[in-house]
Amino acid sequence: MLQLHMLASSPASSPSPRLSLLRDSFSSPPQQSLRGGSTLNPRKTSRVSLPRAPHGLRSLKCRQSEYFDQQQRFASSTAPAADGSSSPSFSPSGGGTASPKVFVGHSIYKGKAALTVEPRAPEFTSLDSGAYKLSREGFVLLQFAPAAGTRVYDWSRKQVFSLSVTEIGNLIALGPRDSCEFFHDPFKGKSDEGKIRKVLKVEPLPDGSGHFFNLSVQNKLVNLDESIYIPVTKAEYTVLNSAFNFILPYLLGWHAYANSIKPNDRNRGNNANSRYGGDFEWSR
Repeated sequence: MLQLHMLASSPASSPSPRLSLLRDSFSSPPQQSLRGGSTLNPRKTSRVSLPRAPHGLRSLKCRQSEYFDQQQRFASSTAPAADGSSSPSFSPSGGGTASPKVFVGHSIYKGKAALTVEPRAPEFTSLDSGAYKLSREGFVLLQFAPAAGTRVYDWSRKQVFSLSVTEIGNLIALGPRDSCEFFHDPFKGKSDEGKIRKVLKVEPLPDGSGHFFNLSVQNKLVNLDESIYIPVTKAEYTVLNSAFNFILPYLLGWHAYANSIKPNDRNRGNNANSRYGGDFEWSR
């Protein structure tokens, strides 16, 4: 960005009738190194002689834009590491220079309810060897909220349903005329088993234009029996399927394993669990 300072001439000014292009030189910060080995002084003074300026103008001051400083900071932050990678380091435990958390979701709003779909990351545990092992697969959280008015939804009454990777696979494989049903008991195997019952049904619309998502929740602990349903069009279901296909390997944690592979690593086998005998198949 250029800032022009118009300085009026005076009889006592320098007799030279030239217009000088003067870079601001009141302070000279340290020179910044560029990748090519050269240096850049963002406030280096330079003069360019120009013909006589009209209306008694004597000088033109130029201040360098902050764009170049931002570019230098960006270049230094993405400089290649020792192993040749330019992206921030990542470990399943969040160690090193991990990226900040990012929250995403996709929502579908209809007259009687709203549906929000959000992915949840897998969990890892560290081993004594310094490696990491997947301890819990990720999932996709469905949140159903009933309508409280025109385009107003009561999220305090929302009901949630967590889709496992297998259940996500069922939804991906669902045809236009197919239906599926999932049953969840959050206290299964515990003393309160059977007190909360959740059933998610996905059924085709009668006209074949999409699917119904119907979540029924029976909670004997709070004496609740509620059902929330929302129609999902073919286009909306296609968006969900595309998101499911993309996020599925990440929910399995395979991205962490892929990011850990290095070209110069001789021990490339996945030895976290050798009971399958995969390490010995090709060495026979």
